[in-house]
Amino acid sequence: MLQSLGDGLWTVDGPPIRGAAGFMFPTRMCLARMPDGGIWVHSPVALSEDVRSEVASLGPVRHLVAPNDLHHIHLPLWCAAYPDARVHAAPGVPMKCPFAGEDATLGDTPPVDWKDTFDQVMFSGNLITTEIVFLHRPSGTAIFTDLLQQMPADWYSGWRGTVARLDLMTSDAPEVPRKYRLAFRDRPALRAALARIQAWPIQRLVMAHGPVIETNAGGLVEHAFEWAA
Repeated sequence: MLQSLGDGLWTVDGPPIRGAAGFMFPTRMCLARMPDGGIWVHSPVALSEDVRSEVASLGPVRHLVAPNDLHHIHLPLWCAAYPDARVHAAPGVPMKCPFAGEDATLGDTPPVDWKDTFDQVMFSGNLITTEIVFLHRPSGTAIFTDLLQQMPADWYSGWRGTVARLDLMTSDAPEVPRKYRLAFRDRPALRAALARIQAWPIQRLVMAHGPVIETNAGGLVEHAFEWAA
């Protein structure tokens, strides 16, 4: 179901997807209307007929964004459905999804296509994945993919529930899972990325694996990265 966040920004929740060791993850994508009327799609979810109809109601899809190399599974179907859309992929995505590197590789600098609508920061030096985090300027919305997570406490059961709790995937507030914390090998690069994000005027937080946060979003982002100080 398409959820409007205002200022030309929407989210759509997709069906859960199976990850490593049988862990199921909720999915969410963000859609933004660009100044030319085209639609920017971040971390595409499964492309059902309902999703396709809702997206069509917003405008033509012009940009498909794979923000890290763990969120590219549905990209081929979207590329086939929207052949005129440009694909923007984080480092590592083209190795798993070769055609995704044909248009643009994402980095620290917003491309001309959306520099007035989004700012972005690349979190590099992580052994699990390189993630691009975005700020939707009109709404002050920070968009994270895997680096921040907050799934319901009862999302997992049994041994997976215990692992998720210890990994901080199901905490009471957004957290960087412990596995991602341990996987950062370039602490100077991490702190430089955080300094840029801390300067953002964050009013809202959207995560692929967590709720939309409307209150104290900037403070919660800062709290989630206190371990990296």
